Amino acid sequence: MSISSPAQSDRILLLTAFEPFDGEAVNPSWEVTRTLDGEMIANMTVRAVCLPCVFGDSLTALAQAIDAHKPSMVISLGQAGGRCDITPERVAINLNDARIPDNAGSQPIDEPIDSNAPAAYFTTLPIKAMVQAMRAVGVPASVSYTAGTFVCNHVFYGLQHLAARGGIDKSGFVHIPYLPEQAAQHNGQPSLSADTLLIGLRAMLSAAITTDEDLKITGGKTH
Repeated sequence: MSISSPAQSDRILLLTAFEPFDGEAVNPSWEVTRTLDGEMIANMTVRAVCLPCVFGDSLTALAQAIDAHKPSMVISLGQAGGRCDITPERVAINLNDARIPDNAGSQPIDEPIDSNAPAAYFTTLPIKAMVQAMRAVGVPASVSYTAGTFVCNHVFYGLQHLAARGGIDKSGFVHIPYLPEQAAQHNGQPSLSADTLLIGLRAMLSAAITTDEDLKITGGKTH
């Protein structure tokens, strides 16, 4: 963390996360995000907001948080059970296709998020620099090319649609793995501790704030 002048401290980094869903007792995205609330990282003050894991309502809550905090950067975090590392997402698609119901019982299938909006939006975060920064502090990380088709992608797409209207410099989405206590209930699933996640996220956020042009390094997939 770094210390800023009073003028610089007016810059807000809004971090959003989700409430637990699909029978989980916790959501790792909120467990770590709430810890970061109020911290100053690279001359930006972090403000944390928990979103409902509900189609539609999550975007309403996101828009309200943006209106309340007037952030210059917004990063949304979500749980990705089964992943073994922290994964900044590259693209959000205009599709709701829910494998399970959301927390309000809604299960949209093959529906657009916004029928009058583009098919996809790319992140405006320097995701390869963010991955490199996390790896440099010993935390597993990689670029992801699918945010799924559940509420995480729904929020990611909605965020980028809002950001495209102006007023937000950088925005995007990051998935994180289960916590160990969750993985203990899912035989064979990987996890990262809250302490490890926080080390990685602090490095990631610093890189996101201070990097204006992303690194030209490999991060693609063959499948």
